[in-house]
Amino acid sequence: HVRLMESGGGSVQTGGSLRLSCAVSGDTGDTFMMGWYRQVPGKDREGVAHIDSFDTPSYIDSVKGRFTISVDNAKNILYLEMNRLKPEDTGMYYCAAWYGPSLENYRGYDYWGQGTQVTVSS
Repeated sequence: HVRLMESGGGSVQTGGSLRLSCAVSGDTGDTFMMGWYRQVPGKDREGVAHIDSFDTPSYIDSVKGRFTISVDNAKNILYLEMNRLKPEDTGMYYCAAWYGPSLENYRGYDYWGQGTQVTVSS
């Protein structure tokens, strides 16, 4: 079993920065997919950024150039560095993880954290 615990959320003004952390514990592995999602009330959860065990990141268009996803494999921590924040970045941010024998087996995330709130005011 794998447990994820997010931290680092808060309230900032437009243009500010936050760094989210996701501490991972349990039965992990060397092959993984990890990601950050956000959700606002009344809308579907959307994937913001993802990274695989080859350290290949991907982002939705709205955060490209502002957000950076990274993983510290030694500490088992996933990060999301968020800069030039906008009010539309407001939401509950969740980290997610999948571990398996090969990235070809990836079909979606198996593990989710409880979320950390990010609020950006104008």
